[in-house]
Amino acid sequence: MSGSIDTYVTSVRSEFEETLRRWVEIPTISASPEHRTAIRTCAGAVVDHVRGIGGEAAVIETPGNPVVLAEFRAGPDRPTVSVYNHLDVQPADEPEWRSDPFAMGIRDGVYTGRGTTDDKGPALTALMAARYAAEQRVPVNVRFIWELEEEIGSPHFESFVRANIDALRSDSVVVSDTVWISRSRPAMPCGLRGMLTARILLETGTKDVHSGLTGGAARNPVAELCALAAACCDSKTGEVRIPGFYDDVEPVSAEERDALLKSGFDAEVFRQAHGLRLLRSGDSAELAERIWTRPTFEVHGIVGGYTGPGVKSAIAPRAEAKISMRLVPAQSPARQFESLRRFVGELNPDAAVELDGMLPPYLGPREGPYADAARDAMQHAFGRAPVWVREGGSIGAVLTMNDYLAAPIVFLGLSLPEHGYHAPNEHFDWGQASSGMKMFVRYFENVSRI
Repeated sequence: MSGSIDTYVTSVRSEFEETLRRWVEIPTISASPEHRTAIRTCAGAVVDHVRGIGGEAAVIETPGNPVVLAEFRAGPDRPTVSVYNHLDVQPADEPEWRSDPFAMGIRDGVYTGRGTTDDKGPALTALMAARYAAEQRVPVNVRFIWELEEEIGSPHFESFVRANIDALRSDSVVVSDTVWISRSRPAMPCGLRGMLTARILLETGTKDVHSGLTGGAARNPVAELCALAAACCDSKTGEVRIPGFYDDVEPVSAEERDALLKSGFDAEVFRQAHGLRLLRSGDSAELAERIWTRPTFEVHGIVGGYTGPGVKSAIAPRAEAKISMRLVPAQSPARQFESLRRFVGELNPDAAVELDGMLPPYLGPREGPYADAARDAMQHAFGRAPVWVREGGSIGAVLTMNDYLAAPIVFLGLSLPEHGYHAPNEHFDWGQASSGMKMFVRYFENVSRI
């Protein structure tokens, strides 16, 4: 079938590009209430597109943003693969954008715009592969679960799955929302770090006060929150100083550490791909462990006081620190939040810690028929066997699907480090899309034979 799939992929390139353009140019920013209409517009457009190419599709309501369910059916006696992607995107207000983030650019097979790689491009790639499989009568049902709240932590995905559990029964679940090590090194994650987000708030006054009149007497909440952040984490090494933080961290097995060393991860390539000037280490093996297998504490912003041009010599009455922890298997987000709250309370009893959200870590299997099918599909399409890694990020829907669907989960992502997940000038490319279609078709064929 390889000759016909090559012909198909070549023939649908313009269709892929125009469809991706339509999807990207709908600003599905789930974090912004003012974009709720755009989110519904996108859901409707996707449903219309799937129906137009021969599939079935519907918009499923949730207490928040809807979920799109689509399917190409081969028959009730055939195995079912459910492919998960998300169609919501991050905001795109960074000044570094070189073009309108919601007017997709196409140049030399590169597609620029918010959502091109995270995650509309991979979603469309899988969809076009499913259409081909259906046309070729591959004996497998392919279902698509497209969420529109992933970028805000999937707050209603669990209620969606519970309400539609019978319609979601699957033999295999594929998640296509992960990043390779490099263009020349395909990667298949077997785990995800968990996530805890919180805010530390401190109020020491009722209004801005003159630093000349009150300085030395008035407490400075911005400075105190800086001190709290420094007490929680060593800014140079990243070592977390909250008592008990590492107690539940399980050591990485010798086999997995060896796999990390052989993964081809390169510190300098990583640095350049993410536009970083400096790293905490130049050792590739150590960095791979840091981003895949070790927990973190990050300060994302300290808000308070004057932020305009120049200096306003006033002491602010209140401030807020926004923090997160990435957690590894066996670490409990609830336990870590209580440890944080207790530690901050001991250091500064006037500071309050408010939970924003939490997500447990995930560690899945690297063996079995579906893992073998996924590994073969990626090698077949891209000409090189993928390496097993862990993903440093978090995907809330994975935990939900693992809990409720009781089907093996494999990760067939297509994004590259330089594609710019959550970054300005995000992009995707035809090379990943075209080979990605072949990868998904091969996986569908492999599952049909299990």
